[in-house]
Amino acid sequence: MSKLPARGLPIRGIGQAATGTGIRSSSAFAAASTLQVIQPSRSASRLSPLFGSSPPKNGIPRQSAVVQGVRLFSSGSYPSHKRVNLPALSPTMEMGTVVSWQKKEGDQLSEGDLLCEIETDKATMGFETPEEGYLARIIIPEGTKDVPIGKLLCVIVENESDIAAFKEFKDDGAAAAPSPAKKPDSKPAPPTTPSPPQAAAPSPTPVQTQTTPATSASGRVSATPFAKKIAQEKGLDLGSVQGSGPGGRILASDLESAKKTGTVGPTVVQTGDEYTDVPLTNMRRTIAKRLTESKSTIPHYYLTSEIQIDSLLEVREKLNQMLAKGTADSATKLSINDFIIKASALACLRVPEANSFWMESFIRQNHHVDVSVAVSTPAGLITPIVFNAHAKGLATISREVQELAARARDGKLQPHEFQGGTFTVSNLGMFGSVSDFTAIINPPQSCILAIGGAQSKLIPDERDGYRSIKVMKVTLSCDHRTVDGAVGAVGLKHFKEFLEKPHTMLL
Repeated sequence: MSKLPARGLPIRGIGQAATGTGIRSSSAFAAASTLQVIQPSRSASRLSPLFGSSPPKNGIPRQSAVVQGVRLFSSGSYPSHKRVNLPALSPTMEMGTVVSWQKKEGDQLSEGDLLCEIETDKATMGFETPEEGYLARIIIPEGTKDVPIGKLLCVIVENESDIAAFKEFKDDGAAAAPSPAKKPDSKPAPPTTPSPPQAAAPSPTPVQTQTTPATSASGRVSATPFAKKIAQEKGLDLGSVQGSGPGGRILASDLESAKKTGTVGPTVVQTGDEYTDVPLTNMRRTIAKRLTESKSTIPHYYLTSEIQIDSLLEVREKLNQMLAKGTADSATKLSINDFIIKASALACLRVPEANSFWMESFIRQNHHVDVSVAVSTPAGLITPIVFNAHAKGLATISREVQELAARARDGKLQPHEFQGGTFTVSNLGMFGSVSDFTAIINPPQSCILAIGGAQSKLIPDERDGYRSIKVMKVTLSCDHRTVDGAVGAVGLKHFKEFLEKPHTMLL
């Protein structure tokens, strides 16, 4: 999919807000840490939600992630402290990587200070401290990969004198959600309990967990982050290890015992010139998972049309001349892609089925058209969004696309600018080597439009016998659950008419 190169996406985060007012929490919560993205009331701009409490630097808006629950604990010999768990920083995030810690143990923290950087499946996000205090203990060291959501990241105390008490603190799982095993405790015991020794005999359970394979049917190995880290450092193959954790999950102790018995062998990796093994990033894993699910679960079908773009090129040239003369914003130069975005948005208004979501139990037809523009980055595919594209002029669309592309290259995109969208455009035609292709639908969207390159073509002409025209092939991928074949054909017809007669986009 397409095509504007960019780098990673560092972002900032944390705090709490109520109904967009930017009011932050200052007390402990009973719920586990979760994340919410907010828009402060001081800015109504679409490009400025997700700012933290501090003003943006260099005029560039930065993202804020908000922790909605920081638990307060006081147990045993430990003073009162706050546990900060890893929240879900994106809707599809399952695990994260602690890239770096920006604070050291013992440092004083102010609300909104950058605490650490976490790589999610979408981007690298800055994680801000939720409350004032002192960083008493870092539980997850930087560089740790595949940290599950809800895992304890660090411990914060209110008083500097309490820091020393946490020097040897270890995660005891107190911040985790209640285990299902506790549910039977709340139920009344049976009236007769003649055989307590039988209930207390746990011997069958360890036997079952030790023999449970850690590899799922999909081939994924279930292991703790620490076990994966050890295996990566030692070059061990986790596929040959029997896990003793819940559901057969491999623990670090399983690796030690397996090494002693010789059941684990080093992973064979050739370091010569024949190939290079590139580790998967969280973003690449998510792309692979979502596209595989899309291709295997969505009934795709494809409609291809050849569009004559001579009139479009003439209109584009005249408009760019006007822009160059200063009759409008002289910094704006319209591209063919700007016309494509506008035409696809207007076609979606004519055929609302193409602008719909498949929601399993119902179909949601959107009343606005937010066009996702597929962009290729070194880390993987990302889709910045032109919101309300049907209501915007070509110059506005052009400026927004250029701005989104520039901030994508600088890693400044905010989550709301690439998560969502109601219709997607993927343009490979700009490379000059692709005549046509088919694209994979991005669920829950129903359609994606693949744009090929412009080519010259000879056609019959009554006066001169033949003439040369410019044509462009486009392919519309549709979800047959929401868009029937005839409906998709009508939508593509409207799109073709808008491009072949660009003045109709003004009507």
